Amino acid sequence: MAQLRALIQTHNEQGWDEAWKVAATPWDAGKVQPPLKDLIDSRILDVPRGGKALVPECGRGYDAVCIADGLGLETLGTDISPTAIEAAQEYLNATSPTSAVRYKVADFFALEGSFDLVYDYTFFVAIPPARRAEWGRQMAKLVKPGGYLVTIIFPIDPYTEVGPPFYVRPEHYDEVLGDGWTKVVDKVPENSLESHVNRERIVVRRKM
Repeated sequence: MAQLRALIQTHNEQGWDEAWKVAATPWDAGKVQPPLKDLIDSRILDVPRGGKALVPECGRGYDAVCIADGLGLETLGTDISPTAIEAAQEYLNATSPTSAVRYKVADFFALEGSFDLVYDYTFFVAIPPARRAEWGRQMAKLVKPGGYLVTIIFPIDPYTEVGPPFYVRPEHYDEVLGDGWTKVVDKVPENSLESHVNRERIVVRRKM
């Protein structure tokens, strides 16, 4: 984690691409996040097949492919790092070339569109806390009425002033999203990666 923080401190946003270049990517588990897989398998999300999903800061794209294949959504994965997008495309080509996923280099805060589902895993904690309110406003714009915002809140660790990842608690999402959402899932996952046990929570909101 120290290497990642040093890169961000030195290069600012460009530091994320530098991190991918030197494989300083501690958030990359090499597989789909189990809470997301369980959520999709539960079939509680009422999304239209052929609808649209967004995965900002998608990394290598494991979760984007899972969303596309499991929910039948045309899924857009974005990342600020060109190297991450290259890695995601390579993973897609090697493992699931027929999946309805496409990738592009993009700044989440400049994105436009309307999505049936937006998914956040480790993006909220990667941005400086001063930008969290902006994150909340942008999510409210991107998720269409009746659509879902799926968040895996991680890492829920003791307080620290350093980051990324920055200190987070579930209520921090509530504070910046405000009214206009209904929580349909809010729980500790039944299945987590070993390093995530007792350190994460899955919250799914539906936009009213």
